[in-house]
Amino acid sequence: MATGFYTHPDCVRHEMGEWHPECPERLRAIEDQLIAGRIDGLLERREAPVADEASLRLVHTQDHIDFIRDNIPESGYFPIDPDTLLNPYSWRAATRAAGAAIAATDAVIRGELDNAFCSVRPPGHHATPTRAMGFCLFNSVAIAAAHALEVHGLSRVAIVDFDVHHGNGTEAAFGNDERVLMCGIFQHPFYPFSGANDPAPNMLNIPLEARTSGMAAREAIEYGWLGRLNAFRPEMIFFSAGFDAHREDDLGGLGLTEADFAWMTKEVKTIADRHAKGRIVSCLEGGYNLSALGRSVVAHLKVLADV
Repeated sequence: MATGFYTHPDCVRHEMGEWHPECPERLRAIEDQLIAGRIDGLLERREAPVADEASLRLVHTQDHIDFIRDNIPESGYFPIDPDTLLNPYSWRAATRAAGAAIAATDAVIRGELDNAFCSVRPPGHHATPTRAMGFCLFNSVAIAAAHALEVHGLSRVAIVDFDVHHGNGTEAAFGNDERVLMCGIFQHPFYPFSGANDPAPNMLNIPLEARTSGMAAREAIEYGWLGRLNAFRPEMIFFSAGFDAHREDDLGGLGLTEADFAWMTKEVKTIADRHAKGRIVSCLEGGYNLSALGRSVVAHLKVLADV
């Protein structure tokens, strides 16, 4: 078996203007670094399918799905908020992103792949059941986790979110759901200004001050996440893999490096090997410095692929 790598050209066609940091070049930067890091040939490439509306409804309301679909412009942009826009290809990109996460979940649970990474956009972890926001349209990780629970009948899944921004959409989808443990680090106070006050018992949030170093983040994770994850004994683990906590990324203010992302991946992979038959699906979230993004994804993938 191998580590799967899911992507699709539709995910490059979604764009929100030349000024926007969540840009198609993000996926191209990852592809470049896969070659530079000599890992490209070690991954099993798979094409991301389109998620159907029944799968989207595992997390999102029909009104939300209709809103996205019905406002896709024939040309130009439709603004949802100042930072989140639709272009003519946004529906296809967002449903490919969710479809990648679902297909990866199916393949890993069936034993076709050891684990998988979804190199897709738009990101998803800010999308709540009823609202698109923060560059996100549909919450791919939440949909995949719900798919594992509802379609495959798993009893316990964990979601690990290391994006610099709190995954408010995922928390909104699963707050107080005892089948899900969500562990997150994020800069606070920072967009979307949530997660630090009275989270649900199944939400293990670790707010970090701006300029927190990688070593300090590791210590917070070691004493905050790992014991709880082990005690939860997840049957599958999902990463919301945002790399904008990198010290070179100007959209955040944390001080992590590729080595820190690799360390987190290794620690979580050890837990997955112990309790979940190694089953991990990772989905790209943030990461806007192109060089740091590509290097960090390679570091993450090298741990997943045991190379």
